[in-house]
Amino acid sequence: MSRYRVTHRTEYVYAESVPLCHNAVHLQPRDTQRQKAYDAQIAITPQPAVRTDRRDFFGNFVTHFAIQEPHRRLAILSTSEVDVEPTVIPTQVKALLWDDLARQMIRPTTPDLIDASQFIYDSPQVARDPLLAGYAKPGFPAGKPLVEAVGDLMLRIHDEFTFDTTATTIGTPVLDVLKHRHGVCQDFAHLMIGCLRSMGLPARYVSGYLLTSPAPGKPRLVGTDASHAWVSVYFPDHGWIEFDPTNGLIVSDQHVTLASARDYDDVCPVKGVIIGGRNHRLHVSVDVELL
Repeated sequence: MSRYRVTHRTEYVYAESVPLCHNAVHLQPRDTQRQKAYDAQIAITPQPAVRTDRRDFFGNFVTHFAIQEPHRRLAILSTSEVDVEPTVIPTQVKALLWDDLARQMIRPTTPDLIDASQFIYDSPQVARDPLLAGYAKPGFPAGKPLVEAVGDLMLRIHDEFTFDTTATTIGTPVLDVLKHRHGVCQDFAHLMIGCLRSMGLPARYVSGYLLTSPAPGKPRLVGTDASHAWVSVYFPDHGWIEFDPTNGLIVSDQHVTLASARDYDDVCPVKGVIIGGRNHRLHVSVDVELL
C-alpha cells in the first residue's frame, strides 16, 4: 500500500472584476476498491456566499459554490491524503471471455450488471461508432479473455498514437483523434472507451493523478505532477479494473483516483459561469507526494 498527500491548486486571474460566479468542482478524491481517502478539504478564495458539498449521481464528491462579491481572482485549493493498494487480478477473472460479457450486457440480469450497463451507451463526449468497433475488432477474436483483449487495445493505442498537447482541445471529437492519431490522456481515454462501448462492453472514464518520479539523482519538483485520465472496465463478480492507455499499463498503486463517470464532461475539475471578467489567466498545479 502507498499513501500520498495530494495538493491541487487552481487559480483564475481576470482582466476585469467579476461580480458573480457559480461553479461546480470535482476535486476531492473518492473511495474505490483499491483506494481510501482521508482528511480531504477544499478551500475557496474569496469566501463563497453559498456552498454545497455532496455526491453526484456517480458517487463522486462535487462542491457547488457561488461568489456574490466583485473579485479579480478565484483560487481553489484541494488537499487530501490517500491510501492506494496495488491492483490484483484473480485467476478466475483472467479467465472471463470478452464475448461472454458482451452477451450478458445485451440483457443484464443481476443488479451489478444492470448498474454497469449504463456505461455501454453513448455519453456527451463518447459516442459508439462502427469506425471505433473496426479499430478495436482485430484484438477481440471470439473466445479471447477479456483482460487480454482490453490490454491489447490499450497497448495499441499507446503504441500507435502520439502524445501531443497541441493537437486537440477539450471538445475534440473521438473520431478526429482516431483519424489523426494525436492527443492527450483525456483523448486516449475517450478513444478507448468508445472502442469498448462499440464492442458492447461497459467502460467508464476515470480522472485522477499519476505520481511523477524524479530522475535518479534529481530532486523531486513540487507542482510538476498533472491531472491524468484513464479507463475502467467492468468484470462480473469482481468489479472495475483500470487501464491507462497513455502509459500502456494496468493501473496500480501509483494512480490516485479523483472521480469516475461516463466521460470528461461529467467530472470536469472546475466548470461554471461568470458575469464579466473579460479575458482571464488560468494556472493549475498538482503535487502528489509519497508519504
